[in-house]
Amino acid sequence: MSVLPILAYGDPVLKAKALPIEKDYPDLDLLISNMWETMYKASGVGLAAPQVGKSIRLFIIDASPFGDEEAELADFKQVFINAEIIKSSGKEYPFNEGCLSFPELREDIRRPPVIKMRYQDESFSTHEETFSGLKARIIQHEYDHIDGVLMIDRITPLKKTLLKRKLQNISKGNVSVDYLMRFPLRKR
Repeated sequence: MSVLPILAYGDPVLKAKALPIEKDYPDLDLLISNMWETMYKASGVGLAAPQVGKSIRLFIIDASPFGDEEAELADFKQVFINAEIIKSSGKEYPFNEGCLSFPELREDIRRPPVIKMRYQDESFSTHEETFSGLKARIIQHEYDHIDGVLMIDRITPLKKTLLKRKLQNISKGNVSVDYLMRFPLRKR
């Protein structure tokens, strides 16, 4: 296993809608293992393939760090392949989110509390499941990545304008980060 570099804001892969994959995707098991290793090294609870430069519909979640807040999260560790949100419901509410592709940035993001989704696991078995609360929120954040939607796409234009310098600093690598990253505007 190896740790992969996480792409920083500004990399075009992060804005592309990812493609579905089949069972025979080359070295999928290795990619998933490397993604787990990368996510843990960066102290994340979720990681999407586009964040490591692969524009495919794959993300992983291990929400166990939130187990103290919601007991059911203590053992919520899952691989999602070709995920599709079928339905969302409930009144959207704000929650402070961070993202490994946006070091040093946290923002209140509004999302619905309940989602119903269809996805495949790492064995390519299909599941249809309803998620709520923090589980739904973490899933929606990672799901956004495979749709080319970033955390800052969900904030007001004014707030985005106010963050312009901070976002430029992230793209240039002018941030303090203790995990491996690739910055699109870093001078070599």
